[in-house]
Parts: sequence; C-alpha cells; structure tokens
Amino acid sequence: MALFNLRDLRAALPRGQRLIGLDPGAKQIGVALSDVLLLLASPYAVLKRGKLAANAAEVAAIARKEGAGGLVVGLPLGMDGSFGPAAQAAKDWSLAMSAATGLPAALWDERLSSAAVNRMLVTEADLTRAKRAQVVDRAAAAWMLQAALDATRPPPGA
Repeated sequence: MALFNLRDLRAALPRGQRLIGLDPGAKQIGVALSDVLLLLASPYAVLKRGKLAANAAEVAAIARKEGAGGLVVGLPLGMDGSFGPAAQAAKDWSLAMSAATGLPAALWDERLSSAAVNRMLVTEADLTRAKRAQVVDRAAAAWMLQAALDATRPPPGA
C-alpha cells in the first residue's frame, strides 16, 4: 500500500473507526489508540520489536479488537526538518507494515515526542527512571498521535 497524507487518511476512514499510532524504536514499538471520534489519543501498549511479520500480526490483532482502520507512524525528522536515514527507515517500515496489515498508513513528525513525554513524566508524575522506561514508548506514541489528530481536525461545521 502507498502512504497517505494524514488528512486524506482521516477523511477516508469509515465513521466510528479508530487510528493506531505507532512509534517504532530500535527495541520497542509504542502503540497508541484514538477514540472513535478521532479527538483523543491514549497510550495503549508496547510491542517488542521483532520480525515485521510478527509485529504486523500484533498490530492487525489490535486493529481488529479495537476497530481501527488506519495507522499513523512516527517520522523521526532531523531537528532542522531534514529527511535523513532514520526517517527513510521509518518510511520503509511504514510501507511494509501497511502492506502486511492491510491498513492504510500515514507518517507524522515525531520530533521531540520522547523528550516531551520524559520531561512530563519527571516533572508532573515524578516517576523514577525505571518506571519511566516502562511507559515512555506508549506515551510517546500517544503524544505523536494526539498532535496528528489535533493538526488534522476538521474545522467546526465541516
């Protein structure tokens, strides 16, 4: 499958279907889930990063269970907005994940999502480093998905 512009993906999503946010890291994949109105993103799970087929089966199972119809995958652009090797790897992975799950996918800029989540967990939740490590990936996925939902929300009355 081809990658979609997020606005187009959102517009094509059948009413009542959710979006899954994925924040793929080297060892883990943070997973977030939107509500059916596409207003709110919530942390959902962390998957151990492994073979694409196994991860795709896990994501497809989540989509079936939760009624999700599309993927929003974090795109690690450079701080200056450049598209480097990490962004290319994320794009390639997104295309493969979309094809393997049969779900349309869109990319969304994830710059500073993990840093922002870590800062919030330290200052507001006062979590230890060990406890932060357990929640940061899924929280970063939710942060990224929430930013995508907010930026693509249709204007009132549209």
